[in-house]
Amino acid sequence: MFPTIAPVAPSLSLPPLGRLDAHSTERISLALQNLRLLYFPPTLSAVVFSPPELTIPKRNIKHSIHDTSVPDSGYASAEEDEEDFDPTTAEVWGSNEDTDTDNNDLDILHADPLERAFAIKWVTGFVTRSDSWISASESDSETEERTEALDDATSILSAFIGNEDDNDVALTRIFTFPVASNYIAGRGSIPEQINVELNDAPLSKEDHTSVGLQSWGSSIILADRFCLQPSFFSLVPPSGDETLRILELGAGTGMLSIAASKILHPSPAVEIVATDYHPDVLQNLAKNIATNFPISSTLNPRITVEALDWEAPNYDAPFNKPFDIILAADVVYHPCHAQWIKKCVEQLLARPNPTTRRAGGIFWLIIPVRTTGRHEGMDTTIERLFADATASQTSEVTAELTLAVLHREEVGRQGSVGRADEGAYKLFKIGWI
Repeated sequence: MFPTIAPVAPSLSLPPLGRLDAHSTERISLALQNLRLLYFPPTLSAVVFSPPELTIPKRNIKHSIHDTSVPDSGYASAEEDEEDFDPTTAEVWGSNEDTDTDNNDLDILHADPLERAFAIKWVTGFVTRSDSWISASESDSETEERTEALDDATSILSAFIGNEDDNDVALTRIFTFPVASNYIAGRGSIPEQINVELNDAPLSKEDHTSVGLQSWGSSIILADRFCLQPSFFSLVPPSGDETLRILELGAGTGMLSIAASKILHPSPAVEIVATDYHPDVLQNLAKNIATNFPISSTLNPRITVEALDWEAPNYDAPFNKPFDIILAADVVYHPCHAQWIKKCVEQLLARPNPTTRRAGGIFWLIIPVRTTGRHEGMDTTIERLFADATASQTSEVTAELTLAVLHREEVGRQGSVGRADEGAYKLFKIGWI
């Protein structure tokens, strides 16, 4: 059965994102419902999804969207003032004799590439900007409703991407993290906030190991903590002739390496090695580093991209020297992963040096607590492999150093950050005892 209200062109119905916080939950929900009716109607036949070749009338969208191509950017341009769409004024599907004409008009609108590009831009922009809109909720129930609207928008965006013939559709995400004021005062050259721009490439449908093509909630949360508490995470420029060496395991899109590099700028005595395994992930990682540290900029990333297979690691340079800090976010998807990672950390993490009085390195690991799905309970594999330092110190004393958990904390979900199956996060500080 067809809906009683015909879908309206996205360029006429989608509210401007420049005033997103001012739009009600109902307003956004109606806009998303309109997109579903137009592009993914549940009761229409497959003919609508694969329409015959139609003649698209020449038309102009009322306000600029920068360009007419399907974007790879996370920002829509539907920000200029426009008349708000009133669903009561929408065209109603009329009598039976008008049905064929109305259906043909709907097919033409559905096939219009300008409108489709505009819709994708808007949904992409809404998803990337939704945090502030959800935070503006006036009650818990409204927060829940707005979170559901975000889930709906994400589902629509996934459907758009899934229906594209070209699998190269990507999403550019820009993250802004405030930097601790006391850290800024001590450094002088650090900005008040750090921006990280990441390309989230679409996941391969054939290769499940390409998860690093997208930015996951764990890395976003930890990068935010880096900026708020750089000293707590030992992200301070080294003194004297020392060099601070940082390694990121399973770097994915490079969030942690890029954030750490920007926090430590402009110290020249910093070396960061961002690693992953999948070739496509490494290529996207290198692209993200180049985006955040363009040649024309004064920023020097001091980040190198290297392949590292945890199961069969090659410890040639740059892995022939120990690292002061090792970082990892959401890297355990199989019980074997935790075991492989532990062996790598045992080999690569700097040990305490009594001669130089230099303390041992620190391994910072954050993982999500997933309560459903095939990755449920993966967080417990870390706890089984790395004992608490207090428990280890009260047991039999040995001459050999061992890795143990020096500090742990649970971090709750933060707004819309993270996937639906991520109920919380566990942060581990692991070092030698």
